Amino acid sequence: MAITADATGATSGRHVSPVIERSGDGHHRPALAALTIGALGVVFGDIGTSPLYAFREALAQSAADGIDPSEILGVLSLALWTLILVVSVKYVTFLMRADNQGEGGVLALAALARRALGIRSRIALVLGATGASLFYGDAILTPALSVLSAMEGLRTIPGAAAMFDEGTIRLCTIAILIALFLIQSRGTAQVSRLFGPVCILWFLAIGGLGLSHIADEPSIFRVIWPDYGIAFLATHGVTGLFVLGAVFLTVTGAEALTADMGHFGKLPIRLGWFLLAFPALTLNYLGQGAFALAALERARVDGTAFTNQDWFFLMAPESLRAPLVILAGMATVIAAQAVITGAFSLTQQAIQLGFLPRLRIRQTSAAFQGQIYLPAINWLLLAGVLILVVQFKTSSAMAAAYGIAVTGTMVVTTCLAYLVVRHRWNWSRGLALAAILPFLALDLIFFGANILRVIEGGWVPLLVGAGVGLVIYTWVRGRGIVAAFERRQSIPLADLAAALAKRPPERVPGTAVFLTANVAAAPGALLHNLKHNKVLHARNLIATVRTADRPVVPPAERVREERLDDNFSTVTLTYGFMESPDVPQDLGIETRALGLDPMKTSFFIGRNTLKPEAEKGMPPWQDRLFMFLQRNAADPTEFLRIPPGKVLELGEQVTV
Repeated sequence: MAITADATGATSGRHVSPVIERSGDGHHRPALAALTIGALGVVFGDIGTSPLYAFREALAQSAADGIDPSEILGVLSLALWTLILVVSVKYVTFLMRADNQGEGGVLALAALARRALGIRSRIALVLGATGASLFYGDAILTPALSVLSAMEGLRTIPGAAAMFDEGTIRLCTIAILIALFLIQSRGTAQVSRLFGPVCILWFLAIGGLGLSHIADEPSIFRVIWPDYGIAFLATHGVTGLFVLGAVFLTVTGAEALTADMGHFGKLPIRLGWFLLAFPALTLNYLGQGAFALAALERARVDGTAFTNQDWFFLMAPESLRAPLVILAGMATVIAAQAVITGAFSLTQQAIQLGFLPRLRIRQTSAAFQGQIYLPAINWLLLAGVLILVVQFKTSSAMAAAYGIAVTGTMVVTTCLAYLVVRHRWNWSRGLALAAILPFLALDLIFFGANILRVIEGGWVPLLVGAGVGLVIYTWVRGRGIVAAFERRQSIPLADLAAALAKRPPERVPGTAVFLTANVAAAPGALLHNLKHNKVLHARNLIATVRTADRPVVPPAERVREERLDDNFSTVTLTYGFMESPDVPQDLGIETRALGLDPMKTSFFIGRNTLKPEAEKGMPPWQDRLFMFLQRNAADPTEFLRIPPGKVLELGEQVTV
């Protein structure tokens, strides 16, 4: 089922092909190795930097009345089993099977569910919009928390604690983040080649760091049995739920495993996880737990108080802490870059699917069409990130806000997975529930645990998600009102063609391309042209741009032309939600594929003026919001790649 774009047929900037080939399953070894290295740099950047703060923050939740060995073991067991169940089982083993022609992510899954449900697809769209809204809350938290936690490692360098107080660390963090967002407009094609090697070095470093401290408490491997985590939750009541919410920090970034499937393929991501990322994370968390147990025993022997510390950096020998901080800074910048790029891609998909107004999209690489830059999203993210750093001041304060958006997105993803399993894979209801309910229960437990921390900062991503959700709802509803008005004002194209055949108007040479959302109805621009200019071109194409519920549409299926009579033909241009239209190229104007002469072709676009009315439509405040979005949407001709000198805009007032 196609999803129609707005009344002008506009969507976004140019065909987007994946940065790297889609499927890693059939590649030769060199290509598979390259894809795996690339996946390590992009897919695992976020989850790979979680050891910087996850174990420390989880242990801090149980430190109010002191920490004993059973609590360290319980927290560690919960962390490892969260990695196993959420990432290895749910995402890598199960959800990566639910792909949309190789593409993953919440909107790709929503499109797949929509195709399976057909006319009952509103629930899929609502879930997709909810997941997309929550993602933006995560998108401002990841750069802020990851880079700030890396910079806090400066205090662990011998003799540097006095030099790097909280204010200085925040300034360093802000400087790095501003620099990161400033370079987005120049593209990251060249720098991104370093992402994979840097992340490989990072995973080897954190794995080796953890391995070097496992000898502090060799029995630490006993936490692999889930008994310790279960016993901790059973004996700690509400505190156990707070700890569980903090433990979830170990798997932030897991959504990237499915979201980036289209860039790397399933096999490279699975190999990267099981061969390097998962072993390195496991060793590091085991090492932090062993190191904490050894520190607890020393404090008991010395008769001193045991305090929760920055275990990750303190594990490193003093002579290596400065290089480790530098490496951590590079790894967190890569994690932040992956989230920023993900925000750009998700926004483009949301525009294509009609969730958001058109935004300016720029290609940043001539070689890789998947590398795009959205100025509006870039600066909004930067503003949000800087506000968080200034407001929360430390990574510990910010960590409380981190889990809610991620767990909310995971709940949405699991619900969409049920729709796909039940209606796309045609599993029985009982089998689908048996497969999905354990994952949904796990997600809801983590979501409930994180909801407890709303007051501490969890309201931030919820507020951001609610704001984005309001924008999506207003845009979709407003477009529906405008479309309903246009349907009421329109007449069937066949009726108009028949009337013009009987009483032909003045004819002018050339071809007119009228862009519309509905090729069965006469476009408003055509009616206004006949009414005011009283002429009809020698050839008239009624064209529409549609977004399919699949990521890519083959070129052979791009254009469908149907001849109505000697005066009119309809043309449907269909794109995948990962692609962007180039109407002149796909109409073959330069190649004259449809017999169009570029010097004698004009494009007509309907551009209506919005007028609010309190008695009908939306509330006045929502009218103003919709009108603001409409006014600030990017020019449709830029999205459609139509030369400005070839466009005429005609329209009328529409009451919303």
